[in-house]
Amino acid sequence: MKPLVLHLLALPKAVPEVRHAVREYLGAPCPEVQLCVSELLTNVVDHVGEATPVTVRLFLTPDGRTRLEVTDSDPHAWLIARHPGEDDETGRGLLLLDAVTRRWGVWLTPAGKTVWCEVSRPPESPPGGRTPPSV
Repeated sequence: MKPLVLHLLALPKAVPEVRHAVREYLGAPCPEVQLCVSELLTNVVDHVGEATPVTVRLFLTPDGRTRLEVTDSDPHAWLIARHPGEDDETGRGLLLLDAVTRRWGVWLTPAGKTVWCEVSRPPESPPGGRTPPSV
């Protein structure tokens, strides 16, 4: 299967559009991958800035995983898993990413960074071609 590659601007309205594109590409419910792409794009919007050019890549690996990569032009690794208090409204994104992925990390280059993660491949569509509603 050919990788899904999306070049876009990191805008809040792009987050649900990319979640939909991910689900369409995988052809099955994929709440973990959709959660990850939402978190990574939202991090770019919140920490790098709205309208930052971003590339999203999604592909299936030979060892049975789904790999997601989000690349932006900021060469700083501002990815620190925090431990927010129970009343804090932010700071849980990377904890969620860590909880639902098999592994994740960051590649830094002088031109920017790529945050990547891998999750178990989503299940095949159920018999009859019907899929449950997406998350």
